[in-house]
Amino acid sequence: MNIKPNPFDLHTVTPYLVIPDVTRLIDFLKTVFDATTRGEPHLDGKRISHAEVRIGDSVIMMGEPLDQSDVRPATLHVYVDDCDQRMKKAIEAGASVLREPGDMPHGDRIGGVKDFAGNQWWMVEHIGKQSAQPIP
Repeated sequence: MNIKPNPFDLHTVTPYLVIPDVTRLIDFLKTVFDATTRGEPHLDGKRISHAEVRIGDSVIMMGEPLDQSDVRPATLHVYVDDCDQRMKKAIEAGASVLREPGDMPHGDRIGGVKDFAGNQWWMVEHIGKQSAQPIP
């Protein structure tokens, strides 16, 4: 029997956020990053035990914790089409600014916000003003 090692079309590494109020995070991601949901959220009693969204070519998985000690927010680096516009949408959706957008020597424009659950979202637009060298 030939079993496909990645049957759900995910990248090799996929972030999984454990945060309260998954529905609120999904709404935030739809507003800021034009995310789409993948399938229906799985319910375990009153909490969402698993949900998935797609942003561009990437999937983020998430679920609500059993208790507050299980919360696991993350820091995510997201390539976007317009850093300033996405930052504006994030702030309007309730995020707090970690860093205003600024141009980096390697050719990216980067700004960061923190959402209600403590996740940091670093929005990155490649502007190509400098030589596009990866950071070592």
